[in-house]
Amino acid sequence: MRYRLWIPVFFLLSCNPHKTGNPHIEIQTKYGDIEIELFPRQAPQTVAAFLSYIDSGFYQNSQFYRVLNDENQPSNAPKTELIQGGIWRTKNKTAARIPGIPHETTKQTGILHTDGVLSLARLAPGTASTEFFICVGKQPGLDYGGENIADKQGYAAFGKVVKGMEIVYKIYRQNDNDQYFDPPVAIYDIVRK
Repeated sequence: MRYRLWIPVFFLLSCNPHKTGNPHIEIQTKYGDIEIELFPRQAPQTVAAFLSYIDSGFYQNSQFYRVLNDENQPSNAPKTELIQGGIWRTKNKTAARIPGIPHETTKQTGILHTDGVLSLARLAPGTASTEFFICVGKQPGLDYGGENIADKQGYAAFGKVVKGMEIVYKIYRQNDNDQYFDPPVAIYDIVRK
């Protein structure tokens, strides 16, 4: 009798694809899919906003449009490596009318900008919305107190690639012109997994 009780419990636990209970999303691109785990306990406002954009269909037919690498940044500036995407170039009017998300710093969340971390692009704190980036390698200059942004508030990290990092690297290696992919890399959609 004891064994019968354990089998169903073990079976149910082994069938859960997201063992942490965190939501997962999939970025469907021209080069393949990127699966990302989001961290709502650490970055609740950022995750909630991003999932609402996904549910609203904002990311259908969007793009990875920007890349930062060692070759396309000034030699006297702190370097960053990432790919950036969103709806800024494909649905600019929609992007412009979305209010900014309260800024959740890496000091608050504990999510640092390491290889594969998903974060929001922004100007001033509280202006981030639909535009996001994925780190390529460790990027401490993007964390709270980091040297890559004058206000030292860093960027709002809220997820991490769990499958498809090879797709991130492939996108990262595409041709660019003055930090913009030439041509942009199609994002067919971003969906909940």
